[in-house]
Amino acid sequence: MFGAPAHVQRPVLLFLVYGIFLMIVGVTATAQAVMVSANFSTNTLSSIVSTDTTVVRAFVRSFVSPNDFTPSALPGERQAIIERQLRTLVAPETILRVEVRRPDGTVIFADDPALRGATSASSDAFTRASAGETAVVDIVDVAVSDTTGPALATSTVLREYFPLSLDGQVVGIVGVWRDAVPILAQLDEVRRNIVVVTLSAAVVAAFVLFLVFRSAQGRITRQTLALVESTRRDPLTNTLNHGALVDAVARSVDRARDEGSAFAVALVDIDNFRLLNETYGHAGGDRALLTIVEIFGRELPPDVVFGRYGPDELLILAPADEVHVLGAVLERARTALADHALQFGTSERLPLTVSAGVCTFPTHGSSVTELLTTTALALQEAKSSGGDAIRYAGEHTEPEPRSRTFDVYQGLIFAVDTKDRYTKRHSGDVARYSVFLAEQMGAQADFIHTLRVAGLLHDVGKIGIPDHILRKPGRLTAEEYEIVQQHVVLGDMIVRDLPDVEIIRAGVRHHHERWDGTGYVDRLAGEDIPLIARILAVSDAFSAMTTTRPYRKALDVRDALRRLEDAAGTQLDERLVVAFVHGIENVAGAPFPGMDAQRLWTPYASVA
Repeated sequence: MFGAPAHVQRPVLLFLVYGIFLMIVGVTATAQAVMVSANFSTNTLSSIVSTDTTVVRAFVRSFVSPNDFTPSALPGERQAIIERQLRTLVAPETILRVEVRRPDGTVIFADDPALRGATSASSDAFTRASAGETAVVDIVDVAVSDTTGPALATSTVLREYFPLSLDGQVVGIVGVWRDAVPILAQLDEVRRNIVVVTLSAAVVAAFVLFLVFRSAQGRITRQTLALVESTRRDPLTNTLNHGALVDAVARSVDRARDEGSAFAVALVDIDNFRLLNETYGHAGGDRALLTIVEIFGRELPPDVVFGRYGPDELLILAPADEVHVLGAVLERARTALADHALQFGTSERLPLTVSAGVCTFPTHGSSVTELLTTTALALQEAKSSGGDAIRYAGEHTEPEPRSRTFDVYQGLIFAVDTKDRYTKRHSGDVARYSVFLAEQMGAQADFIHTLRVAGLLHDVGKIGIPDHILRKPGRLTAEEYEIVQQHVVLGDMIVRDLPDVEIIRAGVRHHHERWDGTGYVDRLAGEDIPLIARILAVSDAFSAMTTTRPYRKALDVRDALRRLEDAAGTQLDERLVVAFVHGIENVAGAPFPGMDAQRLWTPYASVA
């Protein structure tokens, strides 16, 4: 079944490879031991022969002359000198005997004077040396060692024959007999040590290979499981992907039918995601999505399944035990998002909000298709209501009360609020602030009533501004800004044909004029700007700064008031700014952004 745990077969091939490796290690270790042992034996014997060759060569050069090999007898004194030097070469358990012979085998000199003149049967080695072969060496039993006189005190000897040549003719042979027993014992010990070391290394290598193969198999198994799991995971968020989520819903439906239980499905959509992608690229959208996933992953209970259902959508599946807390969890996640903001380079701190639709099985659907469709419709209601909201399937919200006197105008206001979800309630806020400021100025009741309507309608022209500009989460281009400026003209055109609206039209058309004459669209300045427009300008600026917009998060009231004071005399009427700031800071019941705003600051200095 899709989504079921992957089954990985036992690694038969890997074990076979491991066995082959062990066999190769064994053969290699054995061959290495044999080769190292043979090489050591050869090197040891070569070293001994090389040493003896050097000694013999030095002896011959120092004490032996060609005349010593003539048939005539040598003086006894000379023989004694040479034989005394030969005796210095003999040492127990090393060199046992040294003889100098003629090619016919007759001993001329020996370390034992008693051997002088003795003759030994010619062996094959002696014959080869007599023929001129250099350094004939072999290890033989003492019984066939080819020595003269008494038997040597050992069982095995290393026999060496060194021919002495004169004008290309062999005139003598120096024979050296060494005790081979210590040499063979040393060689045997070395061979034994080599075998032990090699086999120990082979055992260690086998153990290490076992660990390596076991680790490799574990990694292969994990990679196989990860590969299977990756078909169910979204590569960006590492949460379940669309197919796995639909499969999870289907299995939940089957389980709930069998158990007679309920479960809930929620579809969460990131507000303004498309425009965020268009403005800051896919990296910006990815960052927003990862932030949402992190917050929801932290807030959701462990047994709640969630994942990326669409490009900007998460699907949450809550089991029966968690259905009653899903709404609270979604609200906590939305609250946590209020503390987060996105920022890209030099951009403002951008808001991050979500809309959600929720439905339950079997109340709102008895099949996968019904549940997902119903949840999508509930989500659409949340988005249509202005976003940053949660809607439950089957829940119908009461419409906001309409103005009894200005039903047409109120309809236009609702259209603006629905079109621009991030400035929802902005018109109402501007109306409240404007009425408050007019009261602080001592305005007449009729003017205040008209001002309230103008505040509600001041942005009605935004109906004609394209969504991708109105909701753009970034700085507008010059061309886009020119389009936005036209909303005051369009608003004037919308309300101009209604009766008795001249003052309202002035507020709608001129609330973006500046005191210094650099505003839009008629470039009015100072007292030439209608009073209603100047009041709306102060209220609109304060509301814009304290309302979360697509291109930045809301400012603190304290910071907004400071910026109003900074704009006095250039953008705004200074007299109106002073009255507004003073009223907000000091008048009981002054209007604040949001429902629960509190005064947490001390009064500021008035504008000079």
